[in-house]
Amino acid sequence: MNYPHTATLHTHRTLARAELVALLGGDGDGTRFEACAFDGEDLSGLDLRGAQFVDCTFSKTLLEKCNLSRTHWLGCKAGEASFHLADLTDASLHRCDLNNTSWVKTKLASAKFVEVKLTGAQFREARTLGLTFHESVLVGADLKGVSFRKQTIERLNFSDADLGGCDFRDAVFEGGSLRNANLKNARFEGADLRSVDLGGLTVTSLAQSFKGSVISQEQAASLLSGLGVKVI
Repeated sequence: MNYPHTATLHTHRTLARAELVALLGGDGDGTRFEACAFDGEDLSGLDLRGAQFVDCTFSKTLLEKCNLSRTHWLGCKAGEASFHLADLTDASLHRCDLNNTSWVKTKLASAKFVEVKLTGAQFREARTLGLTFHESVLVGADLKGVSFRKQTIERLNFSDADLGGCDFRDAVFEGGSLRNANLKNARFEGADLRSVDLGGLTVTSLAQSFKGSVISQEQAASLLSGLGVKVI
């Protein structure tokens, strides 16, 4: 991830809302925060678009209705933070710990999550056109209705996630897991599932959601063994 050399740098500071507003003087364009702490602060409604956050902490921080479009996040920790109704259009988040965060009704168009921990995250009613995840942990996350259509899904752990109504048509899974995920009304027509972990799923769920998808002989045998059928 490359940052402009002209960025105004703030480093190793604990910043309350009032201090942050004074530093920004408008929006976050050209502002870089490195190893700064915003834990527990109510930053709702602030215009932080274009800001860069490196190794910062946002534990239980309220970022609701913030303009976070075009922001870059690297190595940040934001457990239990709320991004409810925030705008993260074109945002990029790399190697961040975002477990149990709320993204309810958040704008995530063309946002990118790479090597991010999102266990227990909530994405209900988020606007996700062009949203992508890569090599990330989404265990137990609520992703109902999110479209992954025609995407290459690289090593995503969806174990125990709620994927009800998700669109995986023509997607290609490269590793990862769907173990024990809720797949009610999810669509997989044309999807290539041969390298994904389907443990805990049943033939019934296969018939309901995986019609028209591709799985391996080994996966088919594993699913049938759950019915007590021995494949020779």
